[in-house]
Amino acid sequence: MVLPPLVEPVDALAPDERVRAARQLRLFEIGDVGQRRLAAARVAVIGAGGLGSPVLLYLASAGVGTLGIVDDDVVDATNLQRQIAFGTTDVGRPKAAVAAERVRELSPHTTVVEIREHLDAANAAHLLTGYDIVVDGSDTFETRYAVADACAALGVPLVWGSVLRFDAQATVFWSRPPTGTTAPETNAAGTTTRPGTTPVAPVNLRDVFPDPPAPEDAPSCADAGVLGALCGQLGGILSAEVVKLVCGVGRTLLGRMLVIDALTATTSEVPLVPSRAQAGKSIPRPLADASRPDAVRRVSVDELSDLSDPAIIDVREPDEFAAGSIPGARSVPLAHLTTDAPLLPLDRPVVVFCQTGPRARIAARTLLAEHPDADIRILDGGYDAWMRVHRRVRA
Repeated sequence: MVLPPLVEPVDALAPDERVRAARQLRLFEIGDVGQRRLAAARVAVIGAGGLGSPVLLYLASAGVGTLGIVDDDVVDATNLQRQIAFGTTDVGRPKAAVAAERVRELSPHTTVVEIREHLDAANAAHLLTGYDIVVDGSDTFETRYAVADACAALGVPLVWGSVLRFDAQATVFWSRPPTGTTAPETNAAGTTTRPGTTPVAPVNLRDVFPDPPAPEDAPSCADAGVLGALCGQLGGILSAEVVKLVCGVGRTLLGRMLVIDALTATTSEVPLVPSRAQAGKSIPRPLADASRPDAVRRVSVDELSDLSDPAIIDVREPDEFAAGSIPGARSVPLAHLTTDAPLLPLDRPVVVFCQTGPRARIAARTLLAEHPDADIRILDGGYDAWMRVHRRVRA
C-alpha cells in the first residue's frame, strides 16, 4: 500500500546535487519532487555498525538532507569484516566521526549530526526529537527497546532490522501512521500519477516482541557470528524503506515482517495485522502474550521423541523441506502460516522449527496469538540441531 510522502520538498536542488543524483532523478517514481523531498528529510540512524554503515552510505548517496548518527563506540578490528564505513586506519577512532566523514565525502550537501552518546530509555526521546524517520541498526536489546518506545511516543516511523548468523528480519514500525484515505492524483490527461492511500493499523515493536528475549535466546554476533554480506543486503533494504517513506512511493514493510535466510537464499514474510476481534479499532495484533512466561516453550531434540504424538511443523521454504527434514514433519512455510493455521492439529503438542530458530520463534508467536491455549513449542536449535544429534547417533 502506498503511503503519502513523509516530508514536503525543498524549493530547489543545488546544480551540483542534480548532477550527483542524476540517475535517481531519472526514476519516474522519484523524479525532481522526490529528490527534493529527500533533501528535506531528517533521518536518525542508531548505530554506525554492521547495519548502520550501509544505511548511512546509501542514504547519503540518495541525497538525504540531514543524517543523525547515534553511536558512542569506537572502531575495532573485528568490525571491519562487515562495517563497511571503516578501514584499518580507523581502528580506535569514534565510529560516529568516521561515518560522518564518509557521509560528507558522498554527499556534500548532507548535514551530519554526530551524537556520540549512549542512547537509553532516559534520553532516547530527547535525542530523536526533530527527526522524520529513525533507522535502528543497534545491537543490544536495551537500545532497541528504548528506540522503539521513543519512536512510538513521538509518532515517528521506525525502520527496523536485525541480523545474526545467516538470518535477518526487517519491518517498519509506526505508532501513528496516516489514518485518512486520499484520492489518487491525476495529470491533465487523466492518467493516475499517484495512487490513493488507505488507512493502516499502527504496529510497534512491543506488539510483535512484547519483551526482550532471554539472554540464551539472543546470542551476540561475537558469540554466534554474522555474515558480513547479509548486513549489506539488509542495510540496502532498510535504506530503500526510508526512500519510499520519504517520497511516498512503492509498498513499504509497514504491517509485514520480511525474513531473510542467506544460507539458502530464500525470503518470506509474516503479516503484522490487527486481530479479527480488534478489526477496525486500529489496535495491532500482538504476536506473543507477555503475560504468559511460557508463551513460547522450547523442546530439545532429545525431548522431541518423548512427546506424545506431536505435530511437527517445518516453517522453512519448500526447497529447504525437499532437501531434507525431520521424519513426519509437515511443510508449512512461514509466509503461509496464517492461512494454514486452521488446518493444523492444535489438539495436541505442536512443535515448529526452521533451520536455526528465528523463523520458528515468529511462527510460534503467530500461532499463540491466534490460539493462546494451544501447546505450541519451538525445537531448540532447529533442523541444524536435529541433524547434529542424528549424525552423532549414526556415527
